[in-house]
Amino acid sequence: MDKIGQTRLNDPFLNRGTAYTKEQREQYHLEGMLPPKQQTLEEQAREVYLQYQEKKTNLEKRIFLMTVFNTNRVLFFKIFSEHVTEFMPIVYDPTIAESIENYSHLFVNPQNAAFLSIDEPDQIEASLKNAADGRDIKLIVVTDGEEILGIGDWGTQGVDISVGKLMVYTAAAGVDPACVLPVVLDVGTNNEKLLNDSLYLGNHHRRINGEPYYQFVDRFVQAVEKLFPGLYLHFEDFGRDNADNLLKHYRGQILTFNDDIQGTGVIVLAGILGALKINRQKLTEQKYVCFGAGTAGTGIVEQVYAEMLQMGMKPDEARKHFYLVDKQGLLFKDTPDLTPAQKPFVRKKAEFAHPEQLTDLKSVVQAVHPDILVGTSTRSGAFTQEIVTEMAAHTERPIIFPLSNPTQLAEAKAQDLIQWTKGKALVATGIPADPVEYQGTKYEIGQANNALVYPGLGLGALAVNAKILSDEMISVAAHSLGGIVDSSKPGAAVLPPVEKLNVFSQTVAKAVANQAIKDHLNQNDYQDGEEAVQALRWSPVYSDDRK
Repeated sequence: MDKIGQTRLNDPFLNRGTAYTKEQREQYHLEGMLPPKQQTLEEQAREVYLQYQEKKTNLEKRIFLMTVFNTNRVLFFKIFSEHVTEFMPIVYDPTIAESIENYSHLFVNPQNAAFLSIDEPDQIEASLKNAADGRDIKLIVVTDGEEILGIGDWGTQGVDISVGKLMVYTAAAGVDPACVLPVVLDVGTNNEKLLNDSLYLGNHHRRINGEPYYQFVDRFVQAVEKLFPGLYLHFEDFGRDNADNLLKHYRGQILTFNDDIQGTGVIVLAGILGALKINRQKLTEQKYVCFGAGTAGTGIVEQVYAEMLQMGMKPDEARKHFYLVDKQGLLFKDTPDLTPAQKPFVRKKAEFAHPEQLTDLKSVVQAVHPDILVGTSTRSGAFTQEIVTEMAAHTERPIIFPLSNPTQLAEAKAQDLIQWTKGKALVATGIPADPVEYQGTKYEIGQANNALVYPGLGLGALAVNAKILSDEMISVAAHSLGGIVDSSKPGAAVLPPVEKLNVFSQTVAKAVANQAIKDHLNQNDYQDGEEAVQALRWSPVYSDDRK
């Protein structure tokens, strides 16, 4: 029996619903399978948005949008592109956290993801082929679900983070959704709630670590490199030690990227460069305190450190600019249980008159007098008025970035930072923040949202089929964003606004592509980054309407 019509309606990459013309309905055997009226894509998008507005909660809105996503990719990205600012917190963070926590209980559709189990390593290649279903996969976002956003270990339910991240790649940068594949590596979970939940859809055993874990990841990497030539492999929300080890192992071998380490690092570096453009200072003159020296915190430090090296500083000289503060206080060479990422940036006790007193952020700020303070601690209110005013007393324009999210975990509120420093602080937050009115000036608050950088970074690397993602490519991505800041405007934000991320993603992509070409890392014939990016960029229109 010919099922061509039903097959098309059930394929989100092909389906166009009521937009099929009379001729197409005849061609694909769809007569009588749709209401008679033919709609345009624009009419469909308006109808979907009206339905979306009727949903009461953010989770209901997300579930509705995911239904559209599962049915018709073009329609989904058409409406997403028209309402980027409104949809981002629904499709991705913070609403996605609630979706992940309830994934097994709400499960309806696998969303073309690949679910790979450490208990069945011999099925990796077959599983990837099945999920790809003949599509030319160029971009994979993979997670093992160990450190999801700020909510921890959610095992196979973390697949939603891969799906959400890929949505942003398409909405922001125009990566073809038919060329992407979300992947979850199910190595177990240490989340007792999941292990005791009979409805949990992942492996019901504790996480497998050590050599068996790395062998499983390596089999996955080898499989995707074999199956999908020219792949950009994005690691997301791995545990901090594993994330660092995997990045260091693969970054020189394949085109790969870790958003928690590099992505957060790039966007914060861009914010710092934007702030330095405003205060007219040099990065090499700044003293930097990292509060919360986990994956994100050390990843940012490594990126800022790499930028100092790009500027010509020697490694030993550059490392002297950084102070890492974690739950133990300032990290020293003899601090127990240091991670590999922390060790290069620890201090010597001989540098301080009373090192035993440097057990909290306040004492460190008093001793160091930093110019930059970046928080990734998830400690609500940690940047107190006393700490902030102490910092502001010793630097003219303190750069203060409370980046922890969601809102209840932020180290400080933007409004407080502006008021406590009498408008001198240059602020970026990890969550959206309203402008702050202070003494007649409107202070725009930049959001250090990775979505401003990672989509363009990926698009630029893919556009020229880059061999690897180099430090130079990452650096130009940060400079391309930091350079957009209007330093002449009072109260200017240190980062461009998220609502224009689709525009700035193209700026980043062109810069990255041109840098890859300059460094001979491109593997196709393009010699102009802008031309390469435009050739690859996808738009949400039905295929017959493409130019």
